[in-house]
Amino acid sequence: MLSNDQPFRKRSPGHDPEGRAGHPQPSRRDVLLRSAAFLALGAWGAAPRTAHADEAVTFEDLIEKARLAATRPFQPITIPAPRMIENVDYSAHWQIQFREDATIYVGPNKSPVQFFHPGRYFPEPVRIHVRDETNSAHEVAFSRDFFSIPQDNPALDLPEGFGFAGFRVMRPGLEPDWISFLGASYFRTDGPEAQYGLSTRGIAINTGLNLPEEFPRFTAFWLGPPETQDEELSIWAELDGPSITGAYRFGVARNAAHGGHLTRVSAHLFLREDVERLGVAPLTSMYWYSERDRAGGADWRPEIHDSDGLALAAGSGERLWRPLSNPDSVTTSSFLDTDPVGFGLIQRDRDFANYQDDGVFYNRRPSAWVKPNGDWGSGRVQLVLIPTEDETFDNVVAYWVPDSPTKKGDALRFDYDIEWRARDPLPENVAWVVATRQGQGGVPGDPLPDGVGKMVIDFEGPSLTGLDRDSGVLPVVDAVNGEILEPIDAYPVVGTDLWRLTFDFAPTGSGPVSLRAYLKLRDRALTETWLTDAWVGREHG
Repeated sequence: MLSNDQPFRKRSPGHDPEGRAGHPQPSRRDVLLRSAAFLALGAWGAAPRTAHADEAVTFEDLIEKARLAATRPFQPITIPAPRMIENVDYSAHWQIQFREDATIYVGPNKSPVQFFHPGRYFPEPVRIHVRDETNSAHEVAFSRDFFSIPQDNPALDLPEGFGFAGFRVMRPGLEPDWISFLGASYFRTDGPEAQYGLSTRGIAINTGLNLPEEFPRFTAFWLGPPETQDEELSIWAELDGPSITGAYRFGVARNAAHGGHLTRVSAHLFLREDVERLGVAPLTSMYWYSERDRAGGADWRPEIHDSDGLALAAGSGERLWRPLSNPDSVTTSSFLDTDPVGFGLIQRDRDFANYQDDGVFYNRRPSAWVKPNGDWGSGRVQLVLIPTEDETFDNVVAYWVPDSPTKKGDALRFDYDIEWRARDPLPENVAWVVATRQGQGGVPGDPLPDGVGKMVIDFEGPSLTGLDRDSGVLPVVDAVNGEILEPIDAYPVVGTDLWRLTFDFAPTGSGPVSLRAYLKLRDRALTETWLTDAWVGREHG
């Protein structure tokens, strides 16, 4: 079920337009938006140092620590030398290279780990520990000896022991990194085609409201051996923020059964304060334009986006697809559900010809599919869309919001897998959407009516194989805040395996028209349900 919440104004931390794993320097966009070091920053020579004696730690210790911390007032992190770190700007930061022989190898799989140097856009230090099979752990002490730093770089003026900004896990042979943690509670992988794109984070607090959004941060990590057979290593993390604390367990793996990477998450959360909107498993991506709204993009490339839709496998068994759009104002849409099977921000279009970008390869960007483990109860998947005029901002956010109130003193747990895939899992019994196009309503050659839009949706899948116009396939199309105009047509596209649904629509009030459509044969749905908000008489869809 689709509903629309009040729009809000917000810019989200972003991602990199280069987006290439192993790229020698982060893009300006990425650094400015606090996630630059998700890119590889190079590698070469020094020996790691450790601080503090080994001490035993268990994940249950971290849970109890987070529980107690939630009973105390929030204490913001102290940034060492805050004026000096401002001098380590974009240009200075990308010159800092991690030294290859300082790489730390974690666990029985000898997973190579490298660290990120702090800078103006990620000055908050994090503590990083390494633990062994007996849960004996030691903290890795920050030293500039980990890094190759030019002699005129302002990073050399920072006090020794400043602290790391985050870390990344490299592939064997240090070719290149495949998962990174940097900034607030953000992390991401480069997916099955070794191409960074969308990100995720530990939790979202009050996103899309007329309240300041909070960005809790991971303050400390423990890197250790895998805890299940299918993991490469495990990562424990402390979360801290004004309204929430938490303990996170991440099990991470490359080359999982679905063909991409896997991040297994167990989040134990404790609320310091009431939270009006708790966003679980938040995903963050970028959408500028696609075949739907090409007229709204001033760039020469046919399409520019990290994701082209939100996919939802509802607890009822229904599959939904909400193509992304670039609205005039920030909007939030809600998809009500109970015990969802999965949801994600997806890049379904994998054809290079549709992007023509041989530098940043949007066709290779990963999709992130969230699979809850256990029952999540009733709630809603929310999609936030922020208007943008270029590719420099992450302007799409999606997450799960539980229906139950989230109050001070609450203890919550959410377990889920994030599958970093080429696309969402194929529906078993229905066809899926492969393209959404929008244009002027009416019939070419006749006078075009004012205030009427046209929607064209292409479906593909075995449920449509062998059907033709005489098979009894019926389109089902509904509108809220608008009306559907005849004719409505559904038919196989000549020379392809596609079916096409076309219809005109017109608004009956202010704001966008909420549209819903699918194809059926008698009482059986042949396709997933397509949902969107649409405007008439504007360039953006």
